[in-house]
Amino acid sequence: MKELVSILDGNTFLVSDRRGDIEPSYDFPTGLFSFDTRFLSTWVLTLDGERLHALSVDDAESYRTKFFLAPGEPTHYLDAKASVIRSRAIVGSFEEELTVLNHLGAEVECTVRIEIGADFADLFEIKDSRRKRGQTTVAVAENELRLTYRREAFHREMVVRTTAPAQVDTTGMTFRIRVARNSQWSTRLHVSSVVYGARGEDIRATLPYGGSRSADVIRAEQQELIDRAPKLGCDCEPLAGAYRRSLNDLAALRYESIALGVRLIAAGLPWFMTLFGRDSIITSLQVLPFLPELVPPTILMLAGLQGHRVDDFRDEEPGKILHELRYGETAGFEEQPHSPYYGSADSTPLFIILIDEYERWTGDSALVRRLEPQVRAALDWIDTYGDLLGTGYLWYQTRNPETGLQNQCWKDSWDAISYADGQFPGFPRATCELQGYAYDAKLRAARLARTFWNDPAYADRLEREAADLKRRFDRDFWIADREYYAVALDADGRQVDALTSNIGHLLWSGIVDESRAGKVVEHLLGPRLFSGWGVRTLAADEGRYNPIGYHVGTVWPFDNSIIAWGLWRYGFRNEAGRLCDTLLAASRYFEGRLPEAFAGYDRSLTDYPVEYPTACSPQAWSTGTPLLLLRVMLGLEPQGEHLIIDPAVPPGMGRVELLDIPGRWGMVDALGRSREPTDGLGDG
Repeated sequence: MKELVSILDGNTFLVSDRRGDIEPSYDFPTGLFSFDTRFLSTWVLTLDGERLHALSVDDAESYRTKFFLAPGEPTHYLDAKASVIRSRAIVGSFEEELTVLNHLGAEVECTVRIEIGADFADLFEIKDSRRKRGQTTVAVAENELRLTYRREAFHREMVVRTTAPAQVDTTGMTFRIRVARNSQWSTRLHVSSVVYGARGEDIRATLPYGGSRSADVIRAEQQELIDRAPKLGCDCEPLAGAYRRSLNDLAALRYESIALGVRLIAAGLPWFMTLFGRDSIITSLQVLPFLPELVPPTILMLAGLQGHRVDDFRDEEPGKILHELRYGETAGFEEQPHSPYYGSADSTPLFIILIDEYERWTGDSALVRRLEPQVRAALDWIDTYGDLLGTGYLWYQTRNPETGLQNQCWKDSWDAISYADGQFPGFPRATCELQGYAYDAKLRAARLARTFWNDPAYADRLEREAADLKRRFDRDFWIADREYYAVALDADGRQVDALTSNIGHLLWSGIVDESRAGKVVEHLLGPRLFSGWGVRTLAADEGRYNPIGYHVGTVWPFDNSIIAWGLWRYGFRNEAGRLCDTLLAASRYFEGRLPEAFAGYDRSLTDYPVEYPTACSPQAWSTGTPLLLLRVMLGLEPQGEHLIIDPAVPPGMGRVELLDIPGRWGMVDALGRSREPTDGLGDG
């Protein structure tokens, strides 16, 4: 049973316990949040002074849920004289309908109480256990409770209103009710959050989807997106279930950016409900064959916020693509550098890769031509600011040692990069997958320069640089006696020799010498890295291995989807299919929704993948994982005006069919055939 229940619409979301209650927490972000601020930190229901316990929770839809509750503590025998239903939804604002049902044959009197509080905590204040610096005031009116927070120009407000008469005080609302025999009483509670701007109005109000919307409107918006995706038919229920869940979660994670008013996909609930360079790019790559229209807003947003100056606090440099954009108090008062923050070394080459991949799928040459200056600036960053030591490699070291990220690759926790014995290298660091991304970015940019920018000389130069990088990389990163690539080079050019999942990203990028690929694959699917549920982030015999360590032994679904793509790219179809099958088997235990990460315990120890305790779910690049796995299994690859089909369907998967793949070829089936006339679906 899940201990926490969440609902969301864009980046407005609510996390509660299974009773529907919210209690103050500086350990985990329970509450009602919007644009990085917690508006509701206390929301506790009692009946005649007693807490309730959950009978059942109906959370089939992303934006609303229903709790069925009974008073008192559960025992082996339950003969409740009353029960309670809490029906709630995120519809721009938060609404909860509270119903008390009397199961006796006589009228009853009872007291219903909702404890209400708002701490207006910034997500970073919760994460780092900080306390507020501003002032909160509380105002009571008829059937209304208003809480207001101010810190200089930073102004947030929450208003709670009820449709039934209530005694309102500074900490909640009390309802003294009579319920006729075998009857019910109800009230509707409306909680509105206000994000004030400089002109004293809610800055979300002018956004097309910023105001309150009905549940029917939200359902229709989400269904419209789902209906545009290709139709999947298959015999494998885990694949079918994961595909359906992914489309639903992608629809729910869409939010509107205040900065440009475009609709983006938030990176993950609860910590990352905003734009992330790396996460957003990889999610876009995963969904491209299925929902290409989701991608341009991300590309344009990242291009519009591309770095243009040197700013040590934000790790900003000319041409660099951002890491993270935040809207909360700590970013506003520059206690955190996220307005935006540029502390990732991989988002810039990934940005170039995404633009090329987008054009390959859609044929949108206008966007490629429009963004030529931004792509050139990103390439310049790789060769200048990115090459900190002038060695021709992509390095990272934060300019902001106080609040900047130490590790600026995708494994960005403090202990993620280590030698095999568990010791840490100094800075700067050049992780292996960064070099693969840079290699791929240069080759892709060469295609763009030659095909769309009328600059063949620049294309030739980029291809020469990529070839030289591949040659040097194989020389400097390959550990000959262990037959795998080092996870990184340290500042002295020595190999950081831990065995990690990063080598799978090298296959995807194409930087691996063909003669080395077989050994890389042996390691990826060997017992040190492969748990039976997926590829671990760190091999099980390394010094810092921990099966429940964030980046040092867990299994990350998105990471595995990139690895599967790399296996397919190098022609290891059976191995790619095996990895796809493994991840889909794991998805069954998460109700089709792969989490951010799960534990790296060997499959021989457990009949199910063990949950990572604070994993984000839904998380965008985990949500996109089943789509990329499906692409790999069907072997879909754009090539000029044609769609290549080269399947990697695992044995026992059975029928896998996909209709209506959107792209530059019109609508095609999974075998790349025109749909008119059609002779049925393609078999995987």
